[in-house]
Amino acid sequence: MNVTRHFSDTRTGEGRVRFLIQAGRVRLMAEGPGWRQDSTHATLEEAATFLAVVPGLSQTLYEEALNDLERQTQFDGAA
Repeated sequence: MNVTRHFSDTRTGEGRVRFLIQAGRVRLMAEGPGWRQDSTHATLEEAATFLAVVPGLSQTLYEEALNDLERQTQFDGAA
C-alpha cells in the first residue's frame, strides 16, 4: 500500500502549497488563481528549491511555504 503523508500545507489568500511524502519521494502541489503546479522530487530540499521558479507563485506565499516547511522539519526531527 502506498501511503501519502502531508508534510506541510500552507494556505494564504494568494494560494496553497503542499509538500507530500509518498513512497520515498516528495510531491509538490501548489495552486493559486489562474495557476497550478504538481511535480515530484527526490528530496524536500529539491522540491523547496523548485518552488522558487513556479510561475504565478507570489513571494509572500513562497516565504510562508518555506517557513512552514522549516517549522515542520524541525518538529519532525525532534520526534
